[in-house]
Amino acid sequence: MAESNNPSKIVAKIKDMERLWICNVRMASRGYFFVLLQAFVFVTLASSVFSQLTPNYYDYSCPKALSTIKRVVEAAVQKEYRMVLLDPSSTIDSEKNSVSNFQSARGFEVVDEIKEAVDEACGKPVVSCADILAVAARDSVVALGGPAWDVLLGRRDSTTASRDAADANIPAPFFSLSQLITNFKNHGLDEKDLVVLSGGHSIGYARCVSFRDRIYNDSNIDPSFAQNLKYICPRNGGDSNLSPLDQTAAKFDSQYFSGLVQQNGLLHSDQELFNGGSTDELVKQYSYDTDDFYEDFANSMIKMGNIQPLTYDQGEIRVNCRKVN
Repeated sequence: MAESNNPSKIVAKIKDMERLWICNVRMASRGYFFVLLQAFVFVTLASSVFSQLTPNYYDYSCPKALSTIKRVVEAAVQKEYRMVLLDPSSTIDSEKNSVSNFQSARGFEVVDEIKEAVDEACGKPVVSCADILAVAARDSVVALGGPAWDVLLGRRDSTTASRDAADANIPAPFFSLSQLITNFKNHGLDEKDLVVLSGGHSIGYARCVSFRDRIYNDSNIDPSFAQNLKYICPRNGGDSNLSPLDQTAAKFDSQYFSGLVQQNGLLHSDQELFNGGSTDELVKQYSYDTDDFYEDFANSMIKMGNIQPLTYDQGEIRVNCRKVN
């Protein structure tokens, strides 16, 4: 994926960052996102997770935390952003270098800005980078017209990052439906979660290299849609040229699903959700019922965001979201 200065990319980036951050904290909350986000590194849902986290976690230790995150996110929506945390070092081969993110993750400075503002509001590092990303994902979706949900808080940050984990667990744009279902199922998420969270592609852009094979080789694509994309994405070169993931890339809505029904899915993995398989009916439902999509998206985000987070004395609270302490 890649982005340019566009309000919609702030959400796509927050969501992608969050999905990859899951590698670090063994939780999820976005992303696919995107994007979002692109899949996640998931583990089995733990029955004790919901007792470990609470939406009121910072009410006493930093009551201004959530309002500060919201303020910075709303300002950033006017600019751009997508992210992954840890910089590579001699001992850490970061998710930033993963195949899915190489030359595509942008906007690390915005994460730094949020972290700096929150630490200033709290008087010291109190809020984890994992929680900052979880809240920022929600606030960015809301800022672009999408639904709100309660974010459960109390996560701690991991002390490493894994490119191999990102490469192995982020669904590739060429995945089949069965591969997508298996990927989500392996991490405690079902077909409904797969479809509704893929709706995170309502926002943001994709690089030519991620959809070239689809527009030149797939048969389940609207011919005029494919032809228009060929001007953006030639057979050779232009790998970083961008195309929106749906036709309303600056707004969080259900247009993504309408596009799939019309065979206008940008990625092969997107169109697999509506290609004569078990997820067709749900795609059709969301294509005409935005309220249902919003409600189910919020519920799946809550579910995904509470997959075995690090809590209590596990991990750390990072001083710098790019580096371990």
